[in-house]
Amino acid sequence: MEKITTTKLVAMKKSGEKIVMLTGYDCSTARILDEAGVDAVLVGDSVGMVKLGYDNTLPVTMDEIIYHARAARRGVKRALLIADMPFLSYETKPSDAVLNAGRLVKEAGVEAVKIEGGSEMVKNIGAVIDAKIPVIGHLGLTPQALHKFGGYKVQGRSEVDVKKMLKDARALERAGVFMIVLECIPAVLAKKITAAVSIPTIGIGAGPFCDGQVLVTDDLVGLYSDTSPKFVKRYAELKGLIASAVKEYGTDVRTGKFPAKENSY
Repeated sequence: MEKITTTKLVAMKKSGEKIVMLTGYDCSTARILDEAGVDAVLVGDSVGMVKLGYDNTLPVTMDEIIYHARAARRGVKRALLIADMPFLSYETKPSDAVLNAGRLVKEAGVEAVKIEGGSEMVKNIGAVIDAKIPVIGHLGLTPQALHKFGGYKVQGRSEVDVKKMLKDARALERAGVFMIVLECIPAVLAKKITAAVSIPTIGIGAGPFCDGQVLVTDDLVGLYSDTSPKFVKRYAELKGLIASAVKEYGTDVRTGKFPAKENSY
C-alpha cells in the first residue's frame, strides 16, 4: 500500500477523500491501526490520561511522549506518524519549540508534530517548519488550555470566537502548517474553517464537514466504562471482553484447569 505522507494528506483534501486518524501509544496497537488502513497515527498527549492515569494532559513530559512515540514507530509502516508536543515544550520561545520538535523526529522517528494554539503560536510554529519539521495546528478546545477555558467546554459559540478561529486558521495556513485539528467546536464553524483553508481539517467533536476525523482508540473500542464524550462512537466494548477473559483465566488457574497437558512441554 502507498506510504502516507504530508503531501498525500493535502492531496486527499483536494480529491475529496476523507482522512482517517486514530491515536496509538504502543507498538501493538499502532501496528493494528496501520494494518487496518488508517492514514495517520497520533501519539497524543492524551496518553497522559488514557495510559498514565493523569487527570489531564498537562503533566505529560517530552520523555514520556518520546517513549510512546518510539514504541508506536515500530508498529507503523504505511500511516503518517504524528506526535503531540506536550505542554511547555514549544510555548516559551522558538528555539525551544525547534529543539523539542527535533527530538521527536530524531529520537522517536515521528514524521510530523502537532502544536496547540492559533495566531499567538505562529512565530514558534514557523521556526519549527523552517527547521524542516512538518507541523499540524490545533484549534478549538485545546486541552493544554484546560484551566484557561475553565474545563472541557465547546469553543467557538460566540461571534467573536468564530471570527478569531477563522483568523487563526488562516494564520496557521500562512505559517505553513499542512493540517489543522478542530476540537469540540460547532459543526457550522468547522464547515466554515474547512472551506476557508486549502489544507485538510481533522475533526474531533467538530461535526461531519471536516476533511477527516480523529478519535482516541481506547474510546473507540470501549476500554473505559466511564461516560464517553458526545462526539465518541463506540465500535466495540473490549473492556467487558477483556475482563471476562481474565476472570475465566483466574478460575482455570485456581481450579488447576490451566495449564493443561496441551499447554505444557
